[in-house]
Amino acid sequence: MKGSLTTYKSKRNFAVTPEPVEGGEQGVGTLRFVIQKHWASRLHYDFRLELDGVMMSWAVPKGPSYDTHDKRMAVHVEDHPISYNDFEGTIPPKQYGAGKVIIWDKGTWLPLDDPHKALKAGNVKFELHGHKMHGRWVLVRMKGKGEKQEPWLLIKEHDEYARPASEFSVIDEMPDSVKALPMPRAKPSVADARAAAAVTRSPADAPKAALPEALAPQLATLVDAPPASAEDWLFEVKFDGYRLLTRIDGADIRLFTRNGNDWTHKLQPLQAELKRLKLPSGWYDGEIVVHDEQGRPDFGLLQNAFDEDHPGDIVYFLFDLPFHDGHDLRDLPLEQRRAALEATLAKRKSDIVRYSTALNAEPQEMIAAACQMGLEGIIGKRRDSRYTARRSGTWIKLKCGQRQEFVIGGYTDPQGSRAGFGSLLLGTYDEHGKLHYAGNVGSGFNAASLRDLKTRMDKLHAENSPFAPSRDIDKHAHWLKPTLVAEVSFGEWTRAGSIRHAVFQGLRKDKPANAIERERPAMNITNPDRVIDKQSGATKIDLVRYYGLVAELMQPHLKGRPVSLVRAPEGVGGELFFQKHADIAKMPGVKQFKQSLDPDHPPMLEVPSKEALQSTAQMNVIELHTQNANGSSYEKPNRMIFDLDPGEGVEWPQVQEAAQLMHAFLTELELPAFLKTSGGKGLHVVVPVKPAYGWDDVKAFSQAIVTHMAQTIPDRFVQKSGPRNRVGKIFIDYLRNGRGSTTVCAWSARARPGLGISVPLAWDELPKLHSADQWTVANAHTRLDVGNTPWDDYAKSAKGLAAAMKRMDFKPGGA
Repeated sequence: MKGSLTTYKSKRNFAVTPEPVEGGEQGVGTLRFVIQKHWASRLHYDFRLELDGVMMSWAVPKGPSYDTHDKRMAVHVEDHPISYNDFEGTIPPKQYGAGKVIIWDKGTWLPLDDPHKALKAGNVKFELHGHKMHGRWVLVRMKGKGEKQEPWLLIKEHDEYARPASEFSVIDEMPDSVKALPMPRAKPSVADARAAAAVTRSPADAPKAALPEALAPQLATLVDAPPASAEDWLFEVKFDGYRLLTRIDGADIRLFTRNGNDWTHKLQPLQAELKRLKLPSGWYDGEIVVHDEQGRPDFGLLQNAFDEDHPGDIVYFLFDLPFHDGHDLRDLPLEQRRAALEATLAKRKSDIVRYSTALNAEPQEMIAAACQMGLEGIIGKRRDSRYTARRSGTWIKLKCGQRQEFVIGGYTDPQGSRAGFGSLLLGTYDEHGKLHYAGNVGSGFNAASLRDLKTRMDKLHAENSPFAPSRDIDKHAHWLKPTLVAEVSFGEWTRAGSIRHAVFQGLRKDKPANAIERERPAMNITNPDRVIDKQSGATKIDLVRYYGLVAELMQPHLKGRPVSLVRAPEGVGGELFFQKHADIAKMPGVKQFKQSLDPDHPPMLEVPSKEALQSTAQMNVIELHTQNANGSSYEKPNRMIFDLDPGEGVEWPQVQEAAQLMHAFLTELELPAFLKTSGGKGLHVVVPVKPAYGWDDVKAFSQAIVTHMAQTIPDRFVQKSGPRNRVGKIFIDYLRNGRGSTTVCAWSARARPGLGISVPLAWDELPKLHSADQWTVANAHTRLDVGNTPWDDYAKSAKGLAAAMKRMDFKPGGA
């Protein structure tokens, strides 16, 4: 069954395309796979498996899914040369497969049966070991209906890597190229493929591996409720201490913080105890604590143990074993790693180094008991999870009260008889590296800690505030270089983003200040599989994921602008609710403008982050509309919008022509014009302006422009709204420019069949545009590479309206 490249070569002109003609070395002892993300006429994923000197290939339109219920269409296409594994570039226009290609994943694959017999039978089971693709998969041939190319299905098998689509989408969360990364750790193949593919069952069967010099720990994700399938999880006490990883290589024992700092010199009594125990070589993961008189971990006492240079009371609780005795256990299920750890420690008795036992009760009962005992909370871990050196949803934390780290950016003067300082000014960093004020903490100190902290802070004096501008910060505060990190417990977050009832617990010495962000519970998406659009079959989780994908692109269009929300609780076709004001308690991240922009009404809304966008989708919001002014200068709009709304009988070419005519007239007025699809039937022409005139003047001037267009070209345009007035014509909606009026935001979805989206365009793209809803939630990824590039000059293109008003003999203020 020797592979053939005849078809591959016949389809390509290698004098034009950069694709390789042939070649490439076969794997030695391993079989390779590659998945290439390919922006051809439609985005798809080319899935290739090495066999018999070629790469067998399938085109997977939707890409792979870790959900075992997802059956992804995979069209069997021509074999490719092995050299194609390294191909990343752009196939030129008019060539077969024209478009951009990146290496989305690569690695090795291991057939679970004889691959030739499996291919013939149409049922190929295999393991993948890549950067993104792991575990067992199957390709199943379907009964064809006369197609030129065989239809297959790519399906995830049940194993420890499988995850429901409502929790994880590998193509959305890992969209980028892996070309620059080395090949993942390969598993050696043997003559008997079945034996080689057997799932590892014990540490002795785990692959042998040299002990790495460094290891990043797996981190837990904060959640607000226990998992529904609690039987699939085990739970431990959440220790109030420092995470510590130990590398043991014979007599060489080193102790590292979660950030890789070597603390061996600070923990010599613990190092001595580990030497006494003579543990096998490996990486041991755990947490160090100091107990109070009631036997509870106390973070303050742990700090004192270091500050007093007497860490003898420290206890080290071990809970995981990623490497052990010459074997890499990271791919073993958690339960098996813990069993190996427990067996190792059971042979050695120590009051200092202990095994972290699992709790045995219902999660709600465990949380209640932990809180009653004054503990911080509990940690949950999937029993079948592998060890992953990053934050993962397979490890979760449930806290009793709220508690996290904050950066200290300043302090206030003491009052009364208090010495040192009054309170600490706290902050957290956002995704853009800006430090945001998060409130003060003035309790939890004693005379010694006040004195010690003041001494430390005196060395960090700064002339200017390290915080992003905020009205809430004390103007008489003393500013600091943002290097100290405080652990603080508190009652709640206010809507303004500050903490209440804060209590200082101690300084963190194991975490860098620039890594401190606000901890938020992972969003719980209710009814994720509910279909919200029958035409496309899109579900609620699809929309939530979409807004996660485009959040960064939407921010320039949303930032600082009042936003109105269009909620569709029944999905597309159901009743819609248009909201300028809303209770934001159930929409984390959504903010309210502090200044009154809409007298006699509640505050208007702002959607300033990815979290905010996704939380609106969780509350059944489909559309987001923005106003023409920023909240900071609300009375003076900074853009005009002309909504080209086609009437009955208007064909798409007329809409394209209308946009070009609108562009031409605005150019004549020397006004900049930017274009975007509406996601519905029409187009939006957007004019950025320097804010100088009020709402009434801007609206009146936009009306004058529309009147001129309608009078100059009456067979194309109409200035009156209403279906009867625009039959066969296009209404240029200038009413979008009134005070409080809104227009759908760029990248917003529309609550219409198909879930079209509004997308920024370059003017030279207009002739090739097929429709105003050419891009949808389903195919938005085909446009993400272009993103906001057509509007790169938007901000600096803004012009004042005075000259244009003069050209049209328009008198502002009704003069």
